[in-house]
Amino acid sequence: MKDLVVLVADKNMEYALKGLLSRPQALGIRPVEYEIAVHPRRDAGCLHEAHDILRRYLSACECALVLFDHQGCGQEQELPDRLADEVRSRLMQNGWLKTEAVVLAPELEVWVWSNSPHVAECIGWGNRAPPLRQWLADQGHWPAGGLKPPEPREALEAALREAQKPRSSALYLALAQKVSLRGHEEPAFRRLTRALGAWFPQV
Repeated sequence: MKDLVVLVADKNMEYALKGLLSRPQALGIRPVEYEIAVHPRRDAGCLHEAHDILRRYLSACECALVLFDHQGCGQEQELPDRLADEVRSRLMQNGWLKTEAVVLAPELEVWVWSNSPHVAECIGWGNRAPPLRQWLADQGHWPAGGLKPPEPREALEAALREAQKPRSSALYLALAQKVSLRGHEEPAFRRLTRALGAWFPQV
């Protein structure tokens, strides 16, 4: 029996989770045996059908986790935590005792933007001038005083175009493997790490 099954909305999210779960010590958990499934209907599919998709894993995995973007799920007028609670409730009604849902607001790329120098390195920015954050501010992607770009995916895509680096799932894997996880204040990330810590504490 595996420890965990994760249902995600796309390949980028799959590779980000692979990168995170490859660093159990950084997450404060023990090593985990897991399986990741990608929903063909992306964010809306994860919101409405996670309990159906994950039913087949009930006898094969101990815990179930669902991740999807708030932007694009079709219920953007609802609070992310409320949607996550709805998904979690349906999973529990379908037999999952250990389960959590995480809704990334507005989208996965909000996890990219931290103070780590590895962000610029992974994006291919290197030692370009001006520094990445200053360039994003100059281009209007990162307002002064903001903790994150308000449209994180758009900011990432703009930086990648400027650095002439293609956007790929491998980029999300590299970011998740290298960027520091300490002091990450994004609410969805905290919800994820709380669940993993409760399920898989370090021995």
